[in-house]
Amino acid sequence: MKYDFDKIIDRSGSGDLKHEALQPRWGRTDLLPLWVADMDFETPDFITDALKARLEHSLFGYTVEPEDYLPSIIDWVKAHHQWDVKREWIRFIPGIVKGIGLVVNVFTKEDEKVIIQPPVYHPFRLTPQGNGREVVFNPLKMREDGYYEMDFENLEKVCDEKCKVLILCNPHNPGGITWNKETLQRLADFCYEHHLLVISDEIHADMALFGHKHIPFASVSDHARDISITFQAPSKTFNIAGIVSSYAIIPSEEIRSKFYPWLSANELDEPTLFAPIATVAAFRKGEEWRRQMLAYIEDNIRFVEDFCKEHIPAIRPLRPQASFLVWLNCRDLNLSHDQLLDLFVDKAHLALNDGEMFGPGGEGFMRLNVAEPRSVLEQALLQLEEAVRGLG
Repeated sequence: MKYDFDKIIDRSGSGDLKHEALQPRWGRTDLLPLWVADMDFETPDFITDALKARLEHSLFGYTVEPEDYLPSIIDWVKAHHQWDVKREWIRFIPGIVKGIGLVVNVFTKEDEKVIIQPPVYHPFRLTPQGNGREVVFNPLKMREDGYYEMDFENLEKVCDEKCKVLILCNPHNPGGITWNKETLQRLADFCYEHHLLVISDEIHADMALFGHKHIPFASVSDHARDISITFQAPSKTFNIAGIVSSYAIIPSEEIRSKFYPWLSANELDEPTLFAPIATVAAFRKGEEWRRQMLAYIEDNIRFVEDFCKEHIPAIRPLRPQASFLVWLNCRDLNLSHDQLLDLFVDKAHLALNDGEMFGPGGEGFMRLNVAEPRSVLEQALLQLEEAVRGLG
């Protein structure tokens, strides 16, 4: 089946965050929204059909997990990431950001610290801080080619005995990096030696691009296996973020014995009715859709690269190795933070995530969501070209 990613979906009336938050966040509604990380592609029919089939039975009481829920996850992870996951390692969690908050509360005290590697997805900072924990920055180093690498010398300097957790973004958001095995092994060795628990956020795991491959952190070594909690979900890949469908994978019995009974006691590992149904449909029937979607995303990224090179050379897109988020280097425009926001919002009428929200190293960048029909993406770039030309 050939899927149509050029189709324009009218999201009005659906309460979608991407549009409904424009007024409260930017103070206007006339912006083309290319910010929050969900797609403007139609959720695939095999998921919608599975949900419709369940809706035909009009009684929505307490339910058990479908028999194929855990096997579908196990088989998907094995097929796509060559990682043998056991049933007892897996639990549903009520969202990955929520999962980070749960881990922070279970595994750290209020006077203890959490390490993050900015520029990085901003809830990595906001969630520990909101729970009263100090956040320690271990900024990534930008190479000459624009990509990032971990700064292990700095990690050694900033890590003290109060640091208990490191949150890893794998693949990295917003940099779009699929971390290689050697880097992950080195990180695992460091964290093992310094008694750090690693939370590996792998929500973009199934969206590796241009021949790159995602490597699950816990799979790279015995050290990584013994100190990590992995979070995954079908939500980004299959555009079902509104159906909370996340799960944790914990190979370590010691970590499981502390975390999973606590989840169960608070019934936080009990999925909503529709989450397992959508997960099974995605993982059992979604491979062809996923392949076509990623090919379309790759073409959209090439389109952005070619357009910027020809029409807006001062803006340099960093080609992501995973995900549909493109990190735009706007530093050659020589604009302050407020001027950059004015360019994108007030002049180009675009809503993107600004780089500063991702922490140190994000200054002068904007994050562009390219999971759009090509015509929408072209319109956005034309508006941006006109705005940049107006700078003189």
